[in-house]
Amino acid sequence: MSRRPVKPASRPEGVGIIGRIKLFRQDIFASQPDKLYRAWMAETRTPFYRSFLVNQPELVKRVLQERPEDFPKSPVIHDTLKHLLGDSVFVTNGEKWQQQRRIIDPAFEGGRLHEAFPAMRDAGLAALARLGEGGEVEMEFETAHLTADVIFRTLFSMPIEDQTATRVFEAFRTYQRTQPLWNVAGLLQLPRWVPRFRNRRAKASAGEIRGLLEGLVRSRQAEIAAGSAPDDLATKIMTKADPETGHKFDAREMVDQVAIFFLAGHETSASALSWALYLLAFDPAVQARLADEVAGLDMENIRFKDLSKLRFTRAVFRETLRLYPPVPMMVRRAAQSEEMRHRKVPKGSMVILSPWHLHRHERLWERPDAFDPDRWESENAKHCARDAFIPFSAGPRVCTGAGFGMAEGVLLLAMLVQRYRFEIVKEPQPVAYLTVRAKDGVWLKLTPRAPHNKPAHKA
Repeated sequence: MSRRPVKPASRPEGVGIIGRIKLFRQDIFASQPDKLYRAWMAETRTPFYRSFLVNQPELVKRVLQERPEDFPKSPVIHDTLKHLLGDSVFVTNGEKWQQQRRIIDPAFEGGRLHEAFPAMRDAGLAALARLGEGGEVEMEFETAHLTADVIFRTLFSMPIEDQTATRVFEAFRTYQRTQPLWNVAGLLQLPRWVPRFRNRRAKASAGEIRGLLEGLVRSRQAEIAAGSAPDDLATKIMTKADPETGHKFDAREMVDQVAIFFLAGHETSASALSWALYLLAFDPAVQARLADEVAGLDMENIRFKDLSKLRFTRAVFRETLRLYPPVPMMVRRAAQSEEMRHRKVPKGSMVILSPWHLHRHERLWERPDAFDPDRWESENAKHCARDAFIPFSAGPRVCTGAGFGMAEGVLLLAMLVQRYRFEIVKEPQPVAYLTVRAKDGVWLKLTPRAPHNKPAHKA
């Protein structure tokens, strides 16, 4: 196939610092030059800051896996998202981060996915009921609604139809549309006393979200004290004590963590799922193979172990995470002076890891811009999976919910494709704001499939 899935526009050559800032405010991708798909490392030097984007696998491994304590999370992220995330595990460093992970990680270990799976399935069935007979649908809204439902069902044992859950979802929609991943003042590393001009709607939405989440947390605290709390993720985390210090999260700390669960488990999953459906609409032959794989499954009674049968569905979702990683860039700070590729990286410099560029790197991947789920059986992809595939980050700071997110994505993709055939209404344009989304949404036409009608096409 000569046509390739849509890719964002890169920065034109010869654009100065002011032009870059203007492009950055529009969209992170628009401010990046095309050469980053070939470069092992790229330095940006301005009167305000120095940053180094690294694509060389050895350098990525150094930052994320070998010496993560020397490359802590950049304060740029905390400064940008603090009104929503507070001091959540996503933005902290050092001992505080380690303590948070000791409390949170057990809730997401192995067997816990089996316990959460029925809630994922029920959210998927509710989404199919909402979509009904299909038609032309903006899928980003629908996948956001669906993944928010998954989070509320698994975290607080409540469906999205609950009044509080609906209000959180609506406030988060506003936040997502108005809050960039980084703010310009933080990116330029201006002094702390320089005022940060924040989007008022984003700040107000963050405040509303946190207020609603605090009500849910305090209600759960009361249920735990009364012995009537359901055994869901919220209860597991709120009753877990740090094995080293005995500390438990108080209400404010728990609100911080719930906020990042919602951001990481709802926003990123919705992004990946909508792009997966676009890619299937883009390539009808791949969609037919996936539909064939899932045709005989009883979705109302599907079990966690059944996911092992969906090898091609998993490959499609994995290929989506490669082409459209929900978090396009990660920012770290050099805690000391470093040398990378014979260049000095001064202490305090920003070190940027870009899943977007790494996953499409021309010197690493064969046909990097092509949509090819079968690539994951090739030696090239097996090698790149170790060295150049980080949709959930890597090393000690790998996403706690990575297994949760993969299971959710494969299940929901299978449920949707079993019920509907997807066709493109108009080509989406990728932009990077809080996550990788489409500028005007992902518009697809949904046509119900005949019940239990397996395509003749064989996988």
